[in-house]
Amino acid sequence: MPENMHLSLHKALGYLIGGLWTGWGGRTRIEAKQLRNLRRLVDKARGDSPLFRRLYAELPPTAEIELHDLPVTHKPELMAEFDDWLTIRSLPLDKAREHLRDLRKVGVPIDDVAVFQSSGTSGEPAVIVLSESFVEYAYGIMLARFERYHRKLVRDVRKLGDRVTITGGNGHFAGNGFNKLVQRLNPRLAKGFGVTFVEAEQPIGQLVKRLNAIGNIAWIVTYPSMLAILVQEKVARRLRIEPAFITTGGETLTDDLRERVGRAFPSLKYGIADPYGCTECLALSFECSHGRKHVNEDWVILEAVDEAMQPVPDGTLSATALLTVLANDVQPFIRYDLGDCIRFDQDACPCGSPFRSLQVEGRQATLVRVGEVTLSPLIFDFEHDQAQRIQLIQTGEFDFELRVQLATGAAEGLVLEEVIGSVKKVFRDNGLDDVTVRASKGSPEFTASGKFHEVVPLRNSRSPS
Repeated sequence: MPENMHLSLHKALGYLIGGLWTGWGGRTRIEAKQLRNLRRLVDKARGDSPLFRRLYAELPPTAEIELHDLPVTHKPELMAEFDDWLTIRSLPLDKAREHLRDLRKVGVPIDDVAVFQSSGTSGEPAVIVLSESFVEYAYGIMLARFERYHRKLVRDVRKLGDRVTITGGNGHFAGNGFNKLVQRLNPRLAKGFGVTFVEAEQPIGQLVKRLNAIGNIAWIVTYPSMLAILVQEKVARRLRIEPAFITTGGETLTDDLRERVGRAFPSLKYGIADPYGCTECLALSFECSHGRKHVNEDWVILEAVDEAMQPVPDGTLSATALLTVLANDVQPFIRYDLGDCIRFDQDACPCGSPFRSLQVEGRQATLVRVGEVTLSPLIFDFEHDQAQRIQLIQTGEFDFELRVQLATGAAEGLVLEEVIGSVKKVFRDNGLDDVTVRASKGSPEFTASGKFHEVVPLRNSRSPS
C-alpha cells in the first residue's frame, strides 16, 4: 500500500510563526484565534463527518457557533460510530484495527494518515487518527512555546549523552509510534530529536540491564509509575545511569515522587519536566521555565467542568475535563470527555505567558506492590483477541484474581488459562514465585468516575519508601 503522508518543514514553520504571533497578542488574540479555529473545525465536521452532521443538525449556523452550543462527546459512543466519526471515508475501523494488530507497522502511515491507540487505562483503548497537518502542528507549536531556558536546556542535554524513552512497546502507542513516524517522514528532523526506545513491559531486571548497557543517558522520557521503579533500582545500586534531565507524562507526577527522584538522581541538573498531554492530543500543553503547565489555547480548548458538564471556577478541582483539538480535522475531538480532574490556576504565571496554566490530578498509574517488589501495570500484557476486557485485581499481598469479559463465542477456559499463565510469568520474571492468581466470575470493575483500570492494587496498600 503506498504511503502518501509527508511532513512539511515549511508548514511546521508556519505553525511556529503563527504560534508566536498569537502569543504576542495576549488574551485578545488567543481567544480570537481559538474561536476562528473552532468554527473552522465545526464546519469541517458538519460537512464531512456523518456523525457530527447528525449531532449538529439543530445547532445555529457555524458562523454563529459558540463553544457552549456544542454537545459533550464520549469515547464509547464515538468509537461505536468510528466509520461515521472520521471526516475521511477511506479508513474503516476494521482496516485501522488490522493495522494496529501488526507490531511491524508501528509508526507506518495508512495512506496519508497515522494511526495510534490509547493505553486504555481510562476505559477501552481508542483508535486515534492523525493527519500530516497535526504532526506539523505538534512540531511547530512546540518550538513556538520554547523559552530561552528550553533552548539552552535542549542544547546542553544533547551534548551530555543519549535520550531514552521508556514506554509501552506492545502496541501502537504514541510514545514510541510518533517517534518512528517522524523518522519515516523526515529522517533529518528525527535525527535532531534522536531517541533510543526501551520497552517498559520487560522484566525490571532486564530493563535495568538494558539501561546500564546504554550507559551515557542524559535524558529519560517515561511514565511516573516507571520512574518510581527506576528510583528503587537506583537506590538499590542496581541502576547505574546518571541522567541530567527527565520528562514524564501520561500519569500524575506526585510531589513525593519528584522529591525521591531528586534524592536518587543528584545528577539531575535540569530537574523533571512534566507536560500534560494525551494520545488524543500530543501537544496539548507546554511546561514553562517556572514548572507550570500552559494549554496551547490557540489550537486546544480544555474545559474544567463538574458532574453536570458545567464549568467550574478557576482554582476549583473539576469532576472531568473536556478536550477540543482544533488541529485535527480528520478525527474531530470536540468537547470530548477526557475523564481527568484538573484545576486552572487563578494567578498569572511568573513566566509571563498569556496562556492559562493548570494542575492535573487523577492520572497516577496503579503501582502493584507484592512483598518488597513494586511493579508497573505496563509490564502486564492483557491483549487477547478473544477478550474484550481483562482486569487483574489484587485481593491480598500475594493474591490476585482475574476478571475477563469475553468476546462473543470465546472459549472461557482457554482464555483464562492463557492469560493467567501470562500473568504468572510476569511475576516469576520479577522474582515472585509465591503469587496466587485465580479466575473470578465477577465482571471487570470501573471506578466511580467511569474509568477502567486493567490493574487494581490492594486497597490501602502502603506506599514505597
